[in-house]
Amino acid sequence: MANPFSDRSALDANPFADPAVQGALSSGQRTFEPDEPYNYGGGGASVSTPKSAFDDDAPEYPSSAARGTGGGQSSAQMEEIRRREEALARREAELEQRAETIRKVGRNNWPFFFPLIYHDISSEIPPASQQVVTHLYWLWLLLLATLIVNVVACVFLIGRGADGIKDIITSAIYLPVIGVLSFLTWYRPIYNGFMKEHSIFYYLYFVCGFHLVFSLYLVLGIPATGSAGLMNTIYSFTDDNHRSIVAGILGIIVTIGFAAQGLGNLWYYRLIWKHNKEQGHTFAQAKSEFATHGAKAYFSRGNNV
Repeated sequence: MANPFSDRSALDANPFADPAVQGALSSGQRTFEPDEPYNYGGGGASVSTPKSAFDDDAPEYPSSAARGTGGGQSSAQMEEIRRREEALARREAELEQRAETIRKVGRNNWPFFFPLIYHDISSEIPPASQQVVTHLYWLWLLLLATLIVNVVACVFLIGRGADGIKDIITSAIYLPVIGVLSFLTWYRPIYNGFMKEHSIFYYLYFVCGFHLVFSLYLVLGIPATGSAGLMNTIYSFTDDNHRSIVAGILGIIVTIGFAAQGLGNLWYYRLIWKHNKEQGHTFAQAKSEFATHGAKAYFSRGNNV
């Protein structure tokens, strides 16, 4: 029996060189294109290779500007938001500057002869409100000066008997009481209001608006009420003695002084009421701020309540 493995050349030959094998390989070989979907089993269904998010034809996401204007938001609204952001940025810069000023020179400086508080309109009040606060300060100084002249005028009313004595005593009481209370109840609250823009200070100023009515009372100058106003001035000119004439001349100054500061404060009361509404301050906010901070809000410096 012949040995089938005796032919060594058949063993050493390359099996893939057989023409049958080469034909099978040629018929089964296929070229794949990069974008051609791979077809499993030669069926109709095919699976596509997923596209990368970085491909040129990948869907683009909207930019941040496009997203910001979405949801029906108009360009006018975007402009309003931008304007408010700029205003807040300016306000923050102003507050930081004032805080730095207070840190450097924040010692009490008013009144100059016995400093009790820090008072500086140019560094604590925003530039847009400095003129209003300055005029209110001048009106307060006018009231104080009128109270001083009023005491002197009432001294010259001493010749009118009991009424003259009452005028002297009452006018002497008015000077410190009205002078201090007017500063604490209407000038300082509105000073803090423009400095801090908190509702509590505006409504404290409005509640203390009774000083306008009291100004009218002082202008009338009813005898024995402590005011050398209009009525006492008229009575002084009807007397024949020289002391009454001096009282009458001083009475004119007192009447004009009380009337000027009263009308000036009435004018600014109206403007400040309008400003309060424009800034959106409410009485509910004022009550909330008072309940939270109490009297500390009145005495704190800077933008803190």
